[in-house]
Amino acid sequence: MTSKTGLFRSWTFTGTVLLVLLLVSGISMAQTHPAAAKTVPALLLSDVHFEPFTDPGKAAQLNAAPVSQWKAILEAPASVDQAERFATLQQGCHAKGVDTSEALLQSSLRAMQSQAAGAKFITVSGDLIAHAFPCKYNALFPHAAAGDYRAFVEKTLDYVQAELHRAFPGVALFVALGNNDSDCGDYQLDTHSEFLATEGKTVSSEFPALERKAAEESFAAAGYYSVSLPAPIHHARLLVLNDLFMARHYSTCADKPDSSGSVEQLLWLEQQLALARKNQEKVWVMSHIPPGVDLHGTGTKILGICEGKKPTEFLASDLLSDLLGNYSDVVQLAIFAHTHMDELRLLKPEAPSPDQPGVAVKMVASISAVHGNNPSFTVAQVDAATAELRDYKVIAASNQTGDHALWQEEYDFAKAYHVNAFSAASLDKLIHGFEADPSAKTEASQEYLHTVFTGGQIPLLNMFWPQYACSLSHASASSYKACVCSNVQ
Repeated sequence: MTSKTGLFRSWTFTGTVLLVLLLVSGISMAQTHPAAAKTVPALLLSDVHFEPFTDPGKAAQLNAAPVSQWKAILEAPASVDQAERFATLQQGCHAKGVDTSEALLQSSLRAMQSQAAGAKFITVSGDLIAHAFPCKYNALFPHAAAGDYRAFVEKTLDYVQAELHRAFPGVALFVALGNNDSDCGDYQLDTHSEFLATEGKTVSSEFPALERKAAEESFAAAGYYSVSLPAPIHHARLLVLNDLFMARHYSTCADKPDSSGSVEQLLWLEQQLALARKNQEKVWVMSHIPPGVDLHGTGTKILGICEGKKPTEFLASDLLSDLLGNYSDVVQLAIFAHTHMDELRLLKPEAPSPDQPGVAVKMVASISAVHGNNPSFTVAQVDAATAELRDYKVIAASNQTGDHALWQEEYDFAKAYHVNAFSAASLDKLIHGFEADPSAKTEASQEYLHTVFTGGQIPLLNMFWPQYACSLSHASASSYKACVCSNVQ
């Protein structure tokens, strides 16, 4: 007969073993289930395209006032002839669609405060000012002195950033310039300019002191910089580029070609990535214009790709996509925008492998509703230990003006596509599924078609789905052509 002491000792030993097994099992589960990792929220937005000329009657006040007074001016009652004058201004400058008014900007900021509460950092991937900006300014100020336009552009950029700081005090704000963000014109900018020097100080004003000076200097050169991602994210940094200098449309303010800004940034980027690889540091890269094939720019040529017609690319070369792809062991995420759509892409290395399928690319949709989309922003969940983008939700407005708009979840990436993370591996599998589904019949393809353009579908995208699917992971013209033509019977 077993004694009570013996029973107690036996139970204690068994209980200890069970406890150890449970702890080991728990550790194992934490390792095999990425969702268990600690994540922090981040806010991603782009293509704000703020329009300070919505009420042309207030333009003179804005031109004369410091940025600190803009909010009061913009929120004052509208001019009696506001609608008529703005319509005339739009027509005279051949503006198609309406960019972000003060009302829409404030509506989006309130939604961000609600939906992205607790965000540890904010990224703005370019194009802060409205389309046709030089034309509108010149129409309203035909006798402006030299330098006045640059000053007004700087104040507009500063106002958008100041409003984000006001809405999220103390939260790190990281801004890239877009093709519209220039002191001389769309797709035009000079390296080493007074404009870049001034904006560099604004963009980096709240960076950590040890990183601010270097960021100011590199921004003054060509609008690029490096900065640490904030705690609790560990051992990771953000490299921001101004790839306007790499765009196929780029020219200087004097309307001349110049490759110096592109060469300088690519050399710097390779140095930064090599250093990150040496230090085993993870990197995010952000810029405005994505590498790869521009299907909108390609237009009707898309149907003749297999007969020898060349697709149009966003950038003048494949150097950026090749460089990022070949550092896919370092680059955890790349953020681009420009298309105003909520897209995903994959930049492949020269020799893809199961271990290194490429770099995951998040294309952030626009606040501006200029193309008929509903305004939206993205709330991301970032793994604090690895800097991996675990999940994100797209939050979209119920209308294009922000007037009495409801901002609600458009979709959740992980739930929509049944994956554990926005990683190169998950995107590789997802995009292969798109390519194998030329009629866009699968659940994943249908989900993508319904969410890529917030607030509605793009009918033509359905018609050119195979060509579009190939553009998601084939950045070069030759690779894209091989993908498209491999499906041609």
